[in-house]
Amino acid sequence: MPSWHSALSARLAHLSRPSGPGRDIAELRRRYDTLFERFGTAPAQASFEAGQVGPVKGEWIRSPNSASHRLVLYLHGGGLVAGSPATHRPLIAGLCLAAQAAAFAPAYRLAPEYPFPAGLRDAVDTYRYLVQHGIAAGGIVVAGDEAGGGLAFSLLHAIRNAGLPMPAACVAMSPWTDLSLSGWSMLQNAKSDAALSWEMLFVSARHYLQKSTPADPYASPLFAPFREFPPLMVHAGSLEILRDDASRVGECAAEAGIPVSVEIYDRMEHLFQAVPGLSEARISLERLGHFIQARTRDPGAPAPLRAAGLPQGAKSAR
Repeated sequence: MPSWHSALSARLAHLSRPSGPGRDIAELRRRYDTLFERFGTAPAQASFEAGQVGPVKGEWIRSPNSASHRLVLYLHGGGLVAGSPATHRPLIAGLCLAAQAAAFAPAYRLAPEYPFPAGLRDAVDTYRYLVQHGIAAGGIVVAGDEAGGGLAFSLLHAIRNAGLPMPAACVAMSPWTDLSLSGWSMLQNAKSDAALSWEMLFVSARHYLQKSTPADPYASPLFAPFREFPPLMVHAGSLEILRDDASRVGECAAEAGIPVSVEIYDRMEHLFQAVPGLSEARISLERLGHFIQARTRDPGAPAPLRAAGLPQGAKSAR
């Protein structure tokens, strides 16, 4: 009887073996497209416009209640190999409405055609251009879901190391922060997560990393120092395999003395915020939106006595 070591090695070898020109990535992208179809339709009051920030193309998202001093830089999910601003319109627009903000979603380059760190470079170029062309860093919140959530934390790491001013805050939904897939929930929730699987993320990481190590902090921000990060809010579902990727962000931030709120919603699956009509989705987006508003108050307006929705233990922006 083969040992568990040999069985695991055989499984990894099978997953790493190319399945023919283009077939492997094409099938993977079809699986992600199936997930995006669950998002429903974007709110009717939101508007979408193709745009470009510096060298990076993307999409502007606005709503009637968007405040002029508040901008969300949103990085879409899709395992770093799939997705676009268009596939995530319902999720981005829902967050914009809750936050009373406009958003720019970069169409960052995807693997395997553009492996690590191409997508991160696009995110950095977008942020750098914004702050160098009149957008106050204190009015920007970096946000993302799944792989885009992980990319958001990698962006904070790059911003700090480049000496750029930090954004006001960062929010993430079901972030994928550890491309080494070492979280206990990868196994614990393997049967309860109907959206993602270990195999799906392993193949995605392989396409993205290629010859790079998954422990690189720019690829897996869970291994990066969180010092000097802005306040963070992270939401995930208790049933998803990325649950521990979210909860461990809270541990890293707390160790670095960063204000952080991690909320794990009971009996919720991956990106439940995108499920139309779900009460937990409404609550999550409202809390994320209130957090964004509290961290990006109009500097010309008097500070409110109490910031609605501010996570317990965090301090109001000054």
